[in-house]
Amino acid sequence: MQNRYIAISCDVLFREVCLCASKSKNVVDVIFKNKGLHDIGTARMVEELQNVIDQIDCNKYEAILLGYGLCNNGIANLRASIPIVVPRAHDCITLLMGSKERYAEYFAKNPGTYYYSSGWLERSTNETGEGVMKQLGIEKTYEEYIEEYGEENAEYLMSMLGNWVTNYTKVTFINNGVGDIENSRARSKTEAERNNWEYEEIEGNISLIERLLDGKWDEADFLVVPPDNKIMPSNDTKIISYYK
Repeated sequence: MQNRYIAISCDVLFREVCLCASKSKNVVDVIFKNKGLHDIGTARMVEELQNVIDQIDCNKYEAILLGYGLCNNGIANLRASIPIVVPRAHDCITLLMGSKERYAEYFAKNPGTYYYSSGWLERSTNETGEGVMKQLGIEKTYEEYIEEYGEENAEYLMSMLGNWVTNYTKVTFINNGVGDIENSRARSKTEAERNNWEYEEIEGNISLIERLLDGKWDEADFLVVPPDNKIMPSNDTKIISYYK
């Protein structure tokens, strides 16, 4: 049976979601939100996504599909008058890799890794992908911190940020075969070299996105939130749950 869904997704996944939507037997309308939504704080991200949901004509669709993970609780408390379907994922890396298990295994073997994909780089604001330090909001100089926070606070911030930054040792480019791969690969390598980090490229997997859009929502990988219930973190291996 052909169903009609509407998906709301981070534009980091633009190419992957569009590819899967084009191949799906279902009719899938898609709303993309800027990746900067993650940077405005949890409460505002939830508010923005809820506003998008509230503007949907739910009589036209069987379900709302979220192209997001839990994303630092950025989807917590979202609700709709029709089911909301969400991948069981902490963030978009799971959607780029294909499963939470694969991500967890890679993460355990490669701590201190910063991840890139073609979409992540394309949705950055300049040609170098902004640089990891700027993406993390810690690109300011010592003098700029003094001017903004005072000398004592500046010293503390620099020491804390310095310790934190050293936790990163690697850049991993997730190749899903979409976009300008050569350009994305080169930019990822440049970022690794800039920070004197290791570089690795791994093959991505879009099967989780495919199943989300195809309506193949097994309980192990997806949460189906009943109408008028709210998403909540489950604080266990299932990642997300819901409540009335």
